[in-house]
Amino acid sequence: MSCNVLLVVSDTFRYDLFHRRFYVKNGVKAKLNGLERFYSDAVEFTRAYHASFPTVPNRADLFTGRFTFTYYDWSPMPRNWITLPILLKKSGYTCMMVADTPHILKDGYHFDRGFDGWNWVRGQENDRYRTSPLDVRLPCSPWKLRSVETTVQHIRNNYYRRSEEDWIPVKTALEASRWLEENYGRKFFLYVDFFDPHEPWDPPRWYVDMYDPDYKGEEVIYPAYGPCDYLTEDELSHIRAMYAGEATLVDKWISFLLEKLDMLGLLENTTIIFTSDHGFYLGEHGLVGKSIIMGEYHGLTPLYEEVAHIPLIVRFADKLGLKNNMKVNALVQTPDITATILELAGLSELNETSIQGSSLIPLIKGEKSKVRNIAVSTPSLVRSTWAGLRATITADEWALILAPEASVREDVEKAEVTFIVDGEPRILKPFGSIASELYDLKHDLKQEENVIAENIDIARNMRKQFLKFLRSLNAGENLINPWLKCIGLD
Repeated sequence: MSCNVLLVVSDTFRYDLFHRRFYVKNGVKAKLNGLERFYSDAVEFTRAYHASFPTVPNRADLFTGRFTFTYYDWSPMPRNWITLPILLKKSGYTCMMVADTPHILKDGYHFDRGFDGWNWVRGQENDRYRTSPLDVRLPCSPWKLRSVETTVQHIRNNYYRRSEEDWIPVKTALEASRWLEENYGRKFFLYVDFFDPHEPWDPPRWYVDMYDPDYKGEEVIYPAYGPCDYLTEDELSHIRAMYAGEATLVDKWISFLLEKLDMLGLLENTTIIFTSDHGFYLGEHGLVGKSIIMGEYHGLTPLYEEVAHIPLIVRFADKLGLKNNMKVNALVQTPDITATILELAGLSELNETSIQGSSLIPLIKGEKSKVRNIAVSTPSLVRSTWAGLRATITADEWALILAPEASVREDVEKAEVTFIVDGEPRILKPFGSIASELYDLKHDLKQEENVIAENIDIARNMRKQFLKFLRSLNAGENLINPWLKCIGLD
């Protein structure tokens, strides 16, 4: 079964961008023609969810096949970790990383460890890449930006762009394509990590005009995280247009990379995996962003479908005998991707891995109907729960947002610092109303009606499964105890 593997991650890529489900505004939907074509003979996992949140912890899950939220938070990769490229090299793979996501590489984070080669395409977000020009014009009022300094840095980093080929996702796709041209005769694992469509949103002008050509207002390319009521209706629609434009740019150049595979004769002996780390709120639930950031303070938001649900498409080498596309509706999570790759490489029995994910291949072959009963999506559990921490537990038809009673304590003496979501230190602090919530996903996919009061037994049973899952991961009692008393359940 051993084959080449191309693993593509696109940061902040919402699952509903596919199948024309993402609305920019009335009558206008996102168009992702390239990856839609990819679907035509691939397997779509319709109920894929991230585990650890956000960017860096997600990559930790992906590189280890483990649910790292029980022992790891946003920080450099520990030197003793056994990672996916280290394991694949034991089976004769040449392992290459091409990435423009800065947070897994800058400041000594070392997620390149274990790869035979790696290429960091510079210039995204707060990457300390350029110091000029000195004078930078902001695209909107500074108070609407999550960080003026980061916005200025990003504009400086990309000031000299002139044609589409100067945009970072294009450079990343071209670097990966060049590597394939030079190495296509080897058995390879190629990991390509696109930061886009993460903000700041600044694709070539015509990608935005595709969705909102008549807009004349300010462009809030790096919006302040939190309640979105500081934006006008037109500004919010334009934010959605800029996001859709960025996603369309990424779609085009991922498609370019896949076409290169085909041209090199690699399509039939390469398994191609496309996924994301999380989504983003663009007005849903009254929010923009994926957290709440107020100056030096950072609050955690519930992980609703728009953030927790991720795309996952796999086109297996030789299609595993599949003649057409296939949809799998079983719950799957990020560590399962790692387990699947190891099985494809013939390494599923390697004892030293301690993989906690489950291979997805039995689902495709019809040998199993599910690999897990619940999906757990959460920020790291290793810090105190008092700053608004909530875990999302997703079952077949239900989503439980679980809030420990300790999440609203105000008598905490020690300030705790977090580095999510961009590597900048901020003090954790709860914001807004914090409560447990339950949603019937079968009838309320937008999660607009909290039905926990009428279904308390269902919520308690899901909490029970969550606690059982934590214990199966060997989580310490200090991590489990806060969840024994939850708002609205006890």
